[in-house]
Amino acid sequence: MKSRIMYVENKGDAGAITGPGRITRVTFSKSGRSVYYQGKRLQSLGGAGFKANYFDVETGEQYWVSGCKQNGEDRLYGGVVEIDDDVREEYWTDIRKQPEQKHLKQYRC
Repeated sequence: MKSRIMYVENKGDAGAITGPGRITRVTFSKSGRSVYYQGKRLQSLGGAGFKANYFDVETGEQYWVSGCKQNGEDRLYGGVVEIDDDVREEYWTDIRKQPEQKHLKQYRC
């Protein structure tokens, strides 16, 4: 399966505007309609979500999943973003173009 470093924000129940966000590696299903993240299968809401574009098929929790922005402004309403250890160096070096920050495990936007 194809993998990519993405921004993932857990919106919890439908209708929540913000939730915990992180930079992490996800994998995609063959069709691209599902994303696998931390043992969860997130399925596309097909444009039907409010501030969310995927939902956990087991729990129904909603998520916002998107590509990482080079400027780090991944959260719509600002806040702290955690960065998984296994993607931290690649994130700061290849995406943000700030290799001197590769020791940081989180940032505020």
